[in-house]
Amino acid sequence: MIVRIWHGWTTLAKADAYRRLLEEEVFAGISGRQIPGYLGIQLLRRSAGELMEFVTIMRFESLEAVRAFAGSEYEVAVVPDAARRLLHHFDPRSTHYELIVAAGE
Repeated sequence: MIVRIWHGWTTLAKADAYRRLLEEEVFAGISGRQIPGYLGIQLLRRSAGELMEFVTIMRFESLEAVRAFAGSEYEVAVVPDAARRLLHHFDPRSTHYELIVAAGE
């Protein structure tokens, strides 16, 4: 399994709007694409001073499935325009890890 991790930051004033956009539009759009090998997404957040940090953790069966989601340059962050308008800044690239152990599941 491949885990794709990405970070983005928004202002505290825009944090709730950004969360709603992700839950109601972005995540639903990803799911609606029915990408073979896409296993789901998780959203984390934490206060980072005057900003709110968000982390997405996506799971895929393989790098081929990641490429089906993100394209041939799969490390480049996939950030829709509506999300970019709410973000203060974000990582331009996602990181990918091979899941070795998932204890306690």
